[in-house]
Amino acid sequence: MKKFIPYRALTLARKELNQYLNAPAFYGAAVFFLVFTSVFLFYFNRYFSTDQATLRPYFSFFPIVFIFVIPVITMRSWAEERKTGTVELLLTMPFTEWDLVIGKFISAFTVLCMILLATLPLPLSLLGLGHFDAGTIFCEYFGVFLLGASATSLGLLLSCLSKNQAGAFLGSAVALMFVMLVNMLALSFNMPQWLARFINFFSLSYHFESFSKGLLDTREMMYFILSTALFLYLNTKVILFRKWR
Repeated sequence: MKKFIPYRALTLARKELNQYLNAPAFYGAAVFFLVFTSVFLFYFNRYFSTDQATLRPYFSFFPIVFIFVIPVITMRSWAEERKTGTVELLLTMPFTEWDLVIGKFISAFTVLCMILLATLPLPLSLLGLGHFDAGTIFCEYFGVFLLGASATSLGLLLSCLSKNQAGAFLGSAVALMFVMLVNMLALSFNMPQWLARFINFFSLSYHFESFSKGLLDTREMMYFILSTALFLYLNTKVILFRKWR
């Protein structure tokens, strides 16, 4: 039985990352993310009129934008391999299922991290306008990266289940819309507390709320880490099923 070897996953990740950086979709997703979040903060949320030294409204909108940005990043990862037939070539190479899944995850998550790091100039430019809590901003960014890791792994799973990029995009967008917005049901309807907790458990944005408040909750950290691992594990099972089908 072949074992997972990190350098093989990193080799695949480097190849995938080069393809991302040469694809117009990456730059389109980056521009959309940066522009849309900034417009929401300054125009729709009227940030300067609130007269509060907090970036919580800015980060609270990230889960919504992830619904559209992450599918753009992950849609080609596996779906394009299936469409072009190169997935069969990958499966015959000396890679384990975990090599392939981790390699693609590292490349896709790296792309997302690059986009998130590109948002740093905005909070840095606002620091001189008020007394911002650096610890809170760190927690918000930390939570965004954890949220992005879980959402990216889910997007890769949906890409692996799809036959083409369009199907991967739509499937990922619908799945992310569910896990990001399902907690709204508990807020909109007068549900029993046990039912509201059950629904909120499946909501990524609900588990992100503590980070947006500047709180490092180890339970929420473990939720994102375990959900990421679960989606990656399911991805390996899909690949294994197709290998032996």
